Amino acid sequence: MLLESKNAVIYGAGGAVGGAVARAFAREGARVFLTGRRLSTVNVVAEQISAEGGAAEADQVDALDEQGVEKHIAAVLEKTGKIDVSFNAIGIPAPEVARRGMQGVPLTDLALEAFSLPVTTYTRAHFVTAKAAARRMVGQRSGVILMHTPEPGRLGVPLVGGMGPAWAALESLCRNLSAEVASHGVRVVCLRSTGLPETQTIDVIFGVHAKALGITPKQFQNLLESRIHTRRSTTLAQLTDAAVFMASDRASGLTGTVANLTGGEAAD
Repeated sequence: MLLESKNAVIYGAGGAVGGAVARAFAREGARVFLTGRRLSTVNVVAEQISAEGGAAEADQVDALDEQGVEKHIAAVLEKTGKIDVSFNAIGIPAPEVARRGMQGVPLTDLALEAFSLPVTTYTRAHFVTAKAAARRMVGQRSGVILMHTPEPGRLGVPLVGGMGPAWAALESLCRNLSAEVASHGVRVVCLRSTGLPETQTIDVIFGVHAKALGITPKQFQNLLESRIHTRRSTTLAQLTDAAVFMASDRASGLTGTVANLTGGEAAD
């Protein structure tokens, strides 16, 4: 197993991406510490992992709350002796994105708050969790910090509002943090995917964009996939496989970089 005896903290573990990565980590032998703003959804994932024979613990932690994150990771460290992996999969709930008009609106018509909320949410949450993990990992001279961004973090995409700049900022944070901590044995890697049609979040977001363009959600998905070399969106399985590999010692030479899972859509 690629992650045997490793301890992984996952933020946003109640969501589709966070939950899928948590289950994959546990299957590969990691002890996973799951967090989220709603304990009920995180508990569901923890119970699924435990039922499959994995080791999982759930806690209510808001990744935007620096004191809460620090308190939780300190407790995990005291319990385990080391933090091997930190993965942040937080996101703004799709219904909130739609309700607040954060996507599907031209930048020239976008409200300031709708533009700035994704930028402040994503950058704050990832800075808080990455900082908390890096401080411990530098001391133990080992560890992996993982992030996740969709392709607008690299591409110019219409009608995504502040999301594109927010995700681009995370990729920049990945590079800059690596420049400071890699010499201490800590790796920082960003996983970049397309939208994930398997998730309920994308059902809502594709619907917002389809409505703005006057087409159906399926037509919008086909339009996006026509620009991908493979003509297929990233799958959750592809994303989780990459996350497991990047978190493992087999990826020891990779840091300060983006694992590009966009099927050639966003070519670096």
